[in-house]
Amino acid sequence: MDMRLVYMTAASREEARKIGRALVEERLAACANVIDGMESVYWWQGKLTEDREAVLIAKTRAELLPALTERVKQLHSYTVPCVVALPILAGNPAYLDWLAAETAQPSPTKP
Repeated sequence: MDMRLVYMTAASREEARKIGRALVEERLAACANVIDGMESVYWWQGKLTEDREAVLIAKTRAELLPALTERVKQLHSYTVPCVVALPILAGNPAYLDWLAAETAQPSPTKP
């Protein structure tokens, strides 16, 4: 099974939790981790910006990545949310089987 680790950022812990919960409830991800207190430095609209953000890391199947990305865009406060996926090349086979099982039946997305 082709799995992905999806790295995202959110404006707050609450927003990251809301998005993570929706992704897991809708079975677009098997698990979502929220890490609060990250500091980001980036260019936005020609201005150097520094913000506190929360990190959201989700584990999913590669085939669900387009639907996951669209759902994040629906729920996110940012105009251009960070959603990047990295391949999971290896891991605990039992854990990878669990990821596959928990994302086997994606729920319809909610408006």
